Amino acid sequence: MTSVITLLTDYGLEDGYVAACHGVIAGIAPEARVIDVCHLIPAGDVRRGAAVLAQTIPYLPAGVHIAAVDPGAGASRRAVAVEAGGRVFIGPDNGLLSWAVHAGGGAQAAHEISNEQHFLRPVSPTFPGRDVFAPVAAKVSDGLSTAELGPEIPVGRLVSLPEPTSQLREGSVEGEVVSVDRYGNTQLSIAARDLQALGVRLGDTLGVRLGRRQLSLPYRETFSAVPPGELVAFADSAGLVAIAVNCGDAAQRLGLPPGAHVRLSPLS
Repeated sequence: MTSVITLLTDYGLEDGYVAACHGVIAGIAPEARVIDVCHLIPAGDVRRGAAVLAQTIPYLPAGVHIAAVDPGAGASRRAVAVEAGGRVFIGPDNGLLSWAVHAGGGAQAAHEISNEQHFLRPVSPTFPGRDVFAPVAAKVSDGLSTAELGPEIPVGRLVSLPEPTSQLREGSVEGEVVSVDRYGNTQLSIAARDLQALGVRLGDTLGVRLGRRQLSLPYRETFSAVPPGELVAFADSAGLVAIAVNCGDAAQRLGLPPGAHVRLSPLS
């Protein structure tokens, strides 16, 4: 059976960084199938990387999953291998892996990646994706036990990002912007089922509170249900409410960065 290794980074596509990681993997585990999740995570945006990985992982085969969005590369943060739901997640211990691990049922075991015999030599302090994560993932995919990578870490001591939350209140639901995609669509932590609990149905109008601003937005099945340039709310492919502009950038128009507070309510 062909093993699977997935790769998510903020390396971009203008340079040879991604190809170098592929090359290292191919040299160690030539039979492994490598799936590129995304390499256009905004530079150093751990939260965006965590969201993309967590929302993609249910559709990926079990295997070894590398994530490298690491503004602390070269600093004292540790590299980890985390087992969860029959998968192994490899990356920096900066919270990047935490939402995907949670989506996989929670960490069952974790090890620090410190056994240098499994690294590419010499190791560049600024490119752990190539010199540490890629060779380690290839060897784990080829049968190496995570216990051989370094000392075990109590799973409760892994760094976790705060989970995006939503809260139903009287007649409204409050949440935050989880992430902004390349189209400028703002994904909220509010699930479509939260709106259903408030009695909101497709075709209704939503009251949207953004700080001191109050908007009225149509709630439709997709962004294309409104004319170009118009704002709309819809349930995205992850089942979360998103705010978009048909053929435009909602995040830019509304000034909604990740973490911004949002409150939704039905309008009569």
